[in-house]
Amino acid sequence: MPESSNDHGPLRHGVAARRRQRREAVEGERSFFRSLGVIGGLGWMIVLPTLGGLALGRWLDGRFGSGIMWTGALLVVGVGFGCRLAWRRIHHP
Repeated sequence: MPESSNDHGPLRHGVAARRRQRREAVEGERSFFRSLGVIGGLGWMIVLPTLGGLALGRWLDGRFGSGIMWTGALLVVGVGFGCRLAWRRIHHP
């Protein structure tokens, strides 16, 4: 006897339930060390662009003799860029 498309209802519900269980297991509570690693990674996302902006600003100031104009400006840009990277990482994993 041929199966109708309605006969697959329980199978689909079972597959959906299994997917939900897997997703909940993956998205479950993190261990302390895993959370610490995530926080450390977010910190480096902020620190590296900040240091890059600082280094580039110091180089430009030394090259053009402009005091700390480039250093200050690129430091702020680096912090802003790093915070944006961290924000995107938190909200769009």
